[in-house]
Amino acid sequence: MRALLIIIDSFGIGALPDAHLYGDEGANTALHICEGVELVGWPTLRKMGLGNCAELAGHVLPGCEPVAAPLAAYGAMVEVSQGKDTTTGHWELAGVVLTEPFQTFPLPHPSFPEELLDHFRDRTGYEVLGNKGASGTAIIEELGELHMKGKGLIVYTSADSVLQVAAHEQVVSLEELYRVCEITRELADPYRIGRVIARPFIGEPGRFKRTSARKDFSMVPPHDTILDVLQKNDVETIAIGKIGDIFCERGIDVSYHDSGNVACLERLVSCLESSPEKDQFIFVNLVDTDMHFGHRRDIKGYHDAVAKIDRVLDRIITLMSGDDMLIITADHGCDPGFKGSDHTREYVPLLVHSGGMPSENLGVRGSFSDVGQSLASFFAVPGMSYGTSFV
Repeated sequence: MRALLIIIDSFGIGALPDAHLYGDEGANTALHICEGVELVGWPTLRKMGLGNCAELAGHVLPGCEPVAAPLAAYGAMVEVSQGKDTTTGHWELAGVVLTEPFQTFPLPHPSFPEELLDHFRDRTGYEVLGNKGASGTAIIEELGELHMKGKGLIVYTSADSVLQVAAHEQVVSLEELYRVCEITRELADPYRIGRVIARPFIGEPGRFKRTSARKDFSMVPPHDTILDVLQKNDVETIAIGKIGDIFCERGIDVSYHDSGNVACLERLVSCLESSPEKDQFIFVNLVDTDMHFGHRRDIKGYHDAVAKIDRVLDRIITLMSGDDMLIITADHGCDPGFKGSDHTREYVPLLVHSGGMPSENLGVRGSFSDVGQSLASFFAVPGMSYGTSFV
């Protein structure tokens, strides 16, 4: 048996009831994309029941309306943990519900406390440029030239719990940048910072470009995730994309750090084309929707990225056997039709395709952790502390 969990990063379907606490009232990633393009090109997702998921969240997606007989079981999920970031969302999907949120920092300068930055300078040997909230592309244009003159590393944050360190690859090697971020990860733990992110870039002033060699350094989950549970019960666990970084490589047998949706989907297809020797769980994150289009508020680009995923789904389903299970969901929203450039607090879709499961209405699920609990049920391993199984 195999279970596949595909995360379309930031593919929300409507503001959660508590979205006003995050300044996200009215956000709706999928709806604003469908309203913002001439023709919605998600035929497979529609046939599976994406529109049915959105209807449960109280919305109709023009061009991706509900269907009478969806090919998958469908639902919508509420995030219980406080936050709207990658780590919080993925951890809850894997069975870790945070009772204390990660710490965020003010966006205006100074963002991070001086004590933390003093430790950063002492331990890494570098000065700090920035220390504020900013778009990654904007801050390297603003401070990249100073950085190249040896004035320090660019350190910045966002509305999420992140400390990002940007450096030009000709000034600071990737190995050195990763070393700095490993030190920073250790320094960030007492402040409950969810992720330290290495942000390498190249180019010249006025033409800087971030590279695909980004690397995330997450906090270690406070207890076992579904990955740990499955691994301990002889289910092979395979991570694709940034999953390994998010879970600090814990509970993972094979970790493929492929960059970008095309490479991650190719890897997933390749895994499905092989014959596993034992039960297998494949966990993949498709980050382009969030990183390249959600944060940059590019409605057409976001739509097209989902359309490319949609075109591969038929191939993925064809490669599945009768007792395999495919789950498609998201980790938060990042509405390209909304204000600002940050994540949005939203419901996420839940699509479950399996030969052993009827195509039924799974309703509005009370927590993302229902996914982890369902995976435990599917593989008949000990259950998780949180969540209600839909299997």
